Amino acid sequence: MAEKNQPGFTRQPFIRNFCIIAHIDHGKSTVADRILQLSGIVGQREMHDRFLDRMDIEQERGITIKSQAVRVPWVFDGQEYTLGMIDTPGHVDFSYEVSRSLAACEGAVLLVDATQGIEAQTLSNLYMAIDHDLAIIPVLNKIDLPSAEPDKHAAEIAGLLGVDESEILRVSGKTGEGVSELLDRIVTDIPAPEGDPEGPARALIFDSVYDSYRGIVTYIRMIDGTLRSRRKIRMMGLGTVHDPIELGVISPDMEPAGQLCAGEVGYIITGVKDVSQSKVGDTITEESSPASEPLPGYHDPRPMVYAGLFPIDNAQFPDLRDALDKLKLNDAALVYEPETSVALGFGFRCGFLGLLHMEIVSERLSREFGLDLISTAPSVTYDVEMEDRSDHHVTNPSEFPEGKVRRVTEPMVAADIILPKEFIGPVMELCQERRGQMGTMEYLSPERVEMHYRLPLAEIVFDFFDQLKSRTKGYASLDYHEDGEQDADLVKVDILIQGEPVDAFSAIVHRDKAYAYGVMMTKKLRELIPRQQFEIPVQAAIGARIIARENIRALRKDVLAKCYGGDITRKRKLLEKQKAGKKRMKMLGHVEVPQEAFVAALATGNTNDRDTRDKIRAAEKAK
Repeated sequence: MAEKNQPGFTRQPFIRNFCIIAHIDHGKSTVADRILQLSGIVGQREMHDRFLDRMDIEQERGITIKSQAVRVPWVFDGQEYTLGMIDTPGHVDFSYEVSRSLAACEGAVLLVDATQGIEAQTLSNLYMAIDHDLAIIPVLNKIDLPSAEPDKHAAEIAGLLGVDESEILRVSGKTGEGVSELLDRIVTDIPAPEGDPEGPARALIFDSVYDSYRGIVTYIRMIDGTLRSRRKIRMMGLGTVHDPIELGVISPDMEPAGQLCAGEVGYIITGVKDVSQSKVGDTITEESSPASEPLPGYHDPRPMVYAGLFPIDNAQFPDLRDALDKLKLNDAALVYEPETSVALGFGFRCGFLGLLHMEIVSERLSREFGLDLISTAPSVTYDVEMEDRSDHHVTNPSEFPEGKVRRVTEPMVAADIILPKEFIGPVMELCQERRGQMGTMEYLSPERVEMHYRLPLAEIVFDFFDQLKSRTKGYASLDYHEDGEQDADLVKVDILIQGEPVDAFSAIVHRDKAYAYGVMMTKKLRELIPRQQFEIPVQAAIGARIIARENIRALRKDVLAKCYGGDITRKRKLLEKQKAGKKRMKMLGHVEVPQEAFVAALATGNTNDRDTRDKIRAAEKAK
């Protein structure tokens, strides 16, 4: 960003840029809907709930996945102002979207549900906004609900921010009550953007999407100078030059404009369809009079969870690669690299910010690009030091080195859990089961507690959140962030079928839980792998030691059907001949694990759920 209070840097007096931040389901999108209606840029006939949630998956799930920037006009004291609003996601898995949105604003509207009060993600987003030095406007939403307790939660927020309770606005996104007062406060409390309007153009790319007709659409925040249409631009980080075909503002649809000035938020279309030609965090300047140095940009996100994505039909591998390239434009937090599995073929090892992020990416690849995929069980990264002092960075159980291990280091997270005080016991028990270390515990109010735990990341990425919700009747909220590493007694559990390890089923688990994992996988595979002419052992092993075993019984052909009466020795002779044949078949036989068994065994939930059945049907169809 431009340095403040330097000569030549002035404020743009009639522009205000802000974003709406909150915990998930606290009403950000509904308040954004009322702002769009009050400003008059969306008519009553075009209006629908969650107007800025453009994806089908957002509408179906009722959550915001993608930040949306829109420009709205507002008149205050007879003067028209331009408000640049960004509606952000609330879930912890999409916090990278929030951090990039905060960098494009001068202020944030902190929304709190008047029925639930401060939640974990409320605090996380607030601290991010404070780190970006933004003006904070605290707002209580849903005051029209009968269960709302605005006075109680206003006191909580006032204590947290150190402000008077009278400064906390009370609004209803559903009825529109208090929203016009909120817009007035945005004009008065949020500072105008700073920049050098006369200097060389510098614009920060804070988002981008791929349009199959027009190519890459890049969303930018102007910091200095002016970008004009039909003038060549330069991407300072990539060093590429483009001739833009259109630039303009979003209000709420794309509206072409002749120029974008310092302080404004808009878009630019270069017509380029090569996804490597745009990078979030890059700086755009004019080719004719370029800026001397780029803007700071963003830190690359660090994935928390890794999983393999493989096409059910290997012929779709090039399609999967193209789809991930295009999705990366829309989701800057997605990280991926090619991977080969003996069992599953060619695919990609993908890094995600959490389980919901992984689920959304898989679903978008399926819906938007028509791909049938298998996703392997989620895992985290480990650092393994061997007895010979060699170090290995392991993102996949198949990379776990053989031989004597000196130590294994696993990533840790600092978890903040907010819950009613009557559930302290069950939550402490859950965290202790997951190898958690208790930190501090603070009372936000007489009824609500914030607990701080240090937990292994591997213990919370799978079903920790579901367990937390079930033990607290849905009242607890969770936020977590990286918190270093620790040594742990971890082992690799291999699953052997007919004595051969199958890499897709391997897992790195704590030694205390290795037996449970081995029993669970062997039982599941015994049900899923079809019976053969010979008996198949399914085993779980740590190194050379077998810790669990199940047998898939052989199909039996009745060779005595043609024998009736006669001497018993004839029957014995036939049975001995069959026994020898089965023994020879077992020595030479190779067990083919069907694709649908992989799909079902690697499914995170019940193997009988609807999604798994759909995947199995798709696998059979592909065959």
